[in-house]
Amino acid sequence: MHDEYELEVVKMKQDLSSEQMLSVIFEYTAKIANERILDNVLILMANMGREMVVADRCSVWLIDERTEELFTTVAHGVKEIRIPLSSGLVGMSISSGEAIFIDDAYTNVPYRDVLLSGAIAVDKRTGYHTKALMVVPFRNNEGRIIGAYQAINKLTEAEVFSNKDLEYLKLAASYSGKSIESVMLQQEIEETQKEIIFTMGEIGESRSKETGNHVKRVAEYSYVLALGMGISQEDAEKLKLASPMHDIGKVAIPDAVLKKPGKLTDEEYDIMKTHTTIGYNLLKNSRRELLKIAAVVASQHHEKWNGRGYPNGLKGEEIHVYGRITAIADVFDALGSERVYKKAWELDRILNLFKEERGQHFDPKVVDAFFEQLPAILKIRDAYQDAIPEAYA
Repeated sequence: MHDEYELEVVKMKQDLSSEQMLSVIFEYTAKIANERILDNVLILMANMGREMVVADRCSVWLIDERTEELFTTVAHGVKEIRIPLSSGLVGMSISSGEAIFIDDAYTNVPYRDVLLSGAIAVDKRTGYHTKALMVVPFRNNEGRIIGAYQAINKLTEAEVFSNKDLEYLKLAASYSGKSIESVMLQQEIEETQKEIIFTMGEIGESRSKETGNHVKRVAEYSYVLALGMGISQEDAEKLKLASPMHDIGKVAIPDAVLKKPGKLTDEEYDIMKTHTTIGYNLLKNSRRELLKIAAVVASQHHEKWNGRGYPNGLKGEEIHVYGRITAIADVFDALGSERVYKKAWELDRILNLFKEERGQHFDPKVVDAFFEQLPAILKIRDAYQDAIPEAYA
């Protein structure tokens, strides 16, 4: 809530000059063009609208078609708000497709009922005082309304929004609709890619009688290990999304080899090892970053630090860090999981193996990170437990 002194100070603000307006538009449109996270885009949109019309607050509302609600992901000074699709001034503006312009919420007659149940009711709960309001719907590239801008309280001596402010907010709204749709489409594409990657990973594992939870655990272990090694959260997230594909090449391994319950012959083992190159060849030509990472993981998760792994006998840091991380995540889960053809190893036995194989099979730094992150890893293991195979039930 503003005190009286603060209101006097903010009222001294002036409308932007043409040069200032252009500067604001260029600054924010450049930032928005380079942003791919929806919440960040909405923050930039709200900030741009607030500066353009010199408002105290500016909210960007979007339609959630799934729940038939309006929600504001960004509202200065408040958390996310959700309301029925047709309610409030924003709902009215979106329904009609027309802008709404109010000089004083407490004296306005045409929208009295909506204001009493909306802005004025919120004022009573928060202590804020709403005066001027402006709502402008915005559309996507197909002309369909997908949301609205709402500006609250003009911070100049006039205290009311002008027709020029309306035009400015319409300009911001026009750009917003197209930008938000672009980001939402990109996110939808990325989510689809993630779903496909995970599903393909599950298919590869299911053929070798692994479970979907194996894929989940390896992904989560890889993420925790990457963070523990100081890899950025963004890159750790990429590895988490790509690691489920580490055994995708198993889709091409014959059942007689893949599902054999006993020990493989040397010839059968050679066939099994080809799943790494098969997986790599399936993924290597993709232009999508996640699939490129998945190709590296598929190819290198059986390489060993001492150079005695397969398929290429890579040694030390010749092995990509993603391959080194996924290797220990995959081995930990494989040894610790019960299958129809084997019992799970006890934790102490696995930990002793990792100590012995530090600098041999596994990168010493990844082993160190594993032990440092062991509590988090065990928590993941417990959260995604498998059902006990029938042979041991």
